Amino acid sequence: MKKQLLKLGNILLLGAIALCACADTQNLQSQTSETPPSETTAIQPGSAEIGTIEFRANGEDFIREGFVSKDGWELSFNHVYVTIANAQAYETLIPYNPDTGVEPQAQQIISLVEFQTVDLAAGDESAATILVNEVPAPPGRYNAISWQMVPAVDGMAAGYSLMLVGTASKDGLTVPFNLRFNEEMAFSCGDYVGEERKGTLQPGGRADLEATFHFDHLFGDPEAEAEAEINTGALGFEPLAAIATPEGVDANLDTLREQLAEEDYQRIMAILPNLAHVGEGHCAEKPMSRKD
Repeated sequence: MKKQLLKLGNILLLGAIALCACADTQNLQSQTSETPPSETTAIQPGSAEIGTIEFRANGEDFIREGFVSKDGWELSFNHVYVTIANAQAYETLIPYNPDTGVEPQAQQIISLVEFQTVDLAAGDESAATILVNEVPAPPGRYNAISWQMVPAVDGMAAGYSLMLVGTASKDGLTVPFNLRFNEEMAFSCGDYVGEERKGTLQPGGRADLEATFHFDHLFGDPEAEAEAEINTGALGFEPLAAIATPEGVDANLDTLREQLAEEDYQRIMAILPNLAHVGEGHCAEKPMSRKD
């Protein structure tokens, strides 16, 4: 009788062990199907998480459509060459303020372009801003950018970081101009300021960042008050017309320093670092070697 009870107990024990093993296997399978491996959620190159940042340069409607200087000269532009180097986008936890004079404290940095010369005057009035480059990037809020203006190495603008080619007209007189600047400048800028934010990249999406150039700072704006800062700090075109030859104005910084009044030359040197913006947002210039 005891042997029979012992045998029955062993059978029951084995059955219980089998049931537990089956339950554990079912639980393990359930956990495996509901919890994907952690590496599948990580951002991998080429995955759907990676998006694209378009880096654009914009001379605004002033360049593509032409405009009138503060002293009444009608300006039109055939070419406005600018050479951009070492452009980077930053994702910062704290909004970057360029007025602090420090570098952006970024948790993520994306290279936008190493070196590229673009013509801000390319296209008609309806053309899109100039696409400098597009790069893959992880999703994020890219709220600061930096770039340098350096001399081009080839093409029409070789040797110059900025070159403006066009004509100015007033009172029946037309003056062709070719203005060339070899200043090397570096800029750090915060958030784009405009009608809509830029730089928010969703997973697998597209976003754009923009380097904006305000040439009304150089020539002024007749629609603003004469005492407005945009005009009191601007050169206008009259000082350039005064040094024109029958062929027009063909000048680099050395020529301008020799032929302009000292006050007007110094005004140009003060304006150049203030051309760069992000929309209406201001940038800080970082010191680089001067070429004057």
